[in-house]
Amino acid sequence: MTDLIVTTEGAVGRLRLNRPKAIHALNAAMCAGILDALEAWRADEAVRCVVIDHAEGRGFCAGGDIRMLAGSGATDGADARAFFHTEYRMNHRLFAYVKDTVAFMDGITMGGGVGVSQPCRYRVATEHTRLAMPETGIGLFPDVGGGWYLSRLPGRIGQYLALTGARLDGAEALALGLATHYLPAARVEEAKARIVAEPDAIAAVLTSLAEPAPEATILSHRDDIDRLFASDDLDDVLAALAADDGDFARATRDTLATKSPLSMKVSLKLLKDAAGMATFADEMRQEFAVACRVVQRPDFAEGVRALIVDKDNAPRWEPATVDGVSDHMVDRIFAPLPEDEAWTPD
Repeated sequence: MTDLIVTTEGAVGRLRLNRPKAIHALNAAMCAGILDALEAWRADEAVRCVVIDHAEGRGFCAGGDIRMLAGSGATDGADARAFFHTEYRMNHRLFAYVKDTVAFMDGITMGGGVGVSQPCRYRVATEHTRLAMPETGIGLFPDVGGGWYLSRLPGRIGQYLALTGARLDGAEALALGLATHYLPAARVEEAKARIVAEPDAIAAVLTSLAEPAPEATILSHRDDIDRLFASDDLDDVLAALAADDGDFARATRDTLATKSPLSMKVSLKLLKDAAGMATFADEMRQEFAVACRVVQRPDFAEGVRALIVDKDNAPRWEPATVDGVSDHMVDRIFAPLPEDEAWTPD
C-alpha cells in the first residue's frame, strides 16, 4: 500500500494521504511525492486544480514522522534535516502554487497537517475538524509555516495557540480564517465530486454546500487572550496568568506548566520574528535553521518519550524552568545557518 495516492480525475489532480494507522502522518516519501506531483501538474494544462485529502481512516493528518525525527535527532540529525528540507519545500511549493488548491481538513489536522492545508487557497473544515499546533508539548515549536500563519491571526490568539497547543474545532478554524468554508462531513464527498465536474467553480461549489458554523468558542476568550498573552516575553505572560484568578487563566496556567520552557520561548520569538518576515520563503529559511537545532536538543527526545513512546505524560524538561532558558540559548537556536547548509525553496 502506497502512503500517498496520486491520481487525476478529469481536470483535477488528487493527492490522498494514506497512512491510516498513523492518522496519515507525513514521512519523507510522502512529502517528496507531493512535490513531484505538484511539479508535474504545474505545466500540465489538463490539470486545472489540486485537491488534497486523506484516504481511509480517521483524521486528515496528525503531523510528521515524529519517531523518525526523534531517533535522528538523538544521533547526527542528518535524516531529520533531510526530512525538514523536503517538507518545507513542499509547504513553500503549495504556498506559491499558481493553480487552485483545496484541502479537506476533515478530522485531526495537526502539525504537518497544518503545513499541508494552510497554504491551500481553499481550506474546508467540518464538525470533525480538530486543528492544532501542539509542538511545545514534545519539545518542538510550531513549524511548517506555523510562525507565519499564527503570527497573522487576530490579536494574540496565535501566541496563545503556539504556547498551549489548544485544539480548534471547525467553527473556530473558520472564524479565525484558518478555514475558508465549513461543510457538514456528510457533504464532503459530494463537494469533491462536484469539483471534479466543475474545476473552475470551486468557490461556488463549496459555498453552495456550506452551512453556518456553530459559535466559535475561542472568541468568547478573546479579551482574556489578548490581555494575558500581550507580551512577547514568556516571563510577562506567566506573570499575567499568575495574577489572574479567573477560570480561563487558571486552566491556561496549568496547561503551560506541562510544556517545554525552551520550546515556549522559541515559539514566542518565532512568532515575533515571523510577523515582520517579507516572504514565506524567508519564514521557512528561519524555521529550518531553528528546526535543525531544536530537533537535537534533549527536550525533543524527552517529549517524544513521555507523550508518544512511554506515554507517562511526565516529561523531564532541560532546562526544567523558564528561568533556566537564557536569551543566549534562544539566540543560538535562531542564528542563521551557513549558506551551504541553509534552506532554499528549490
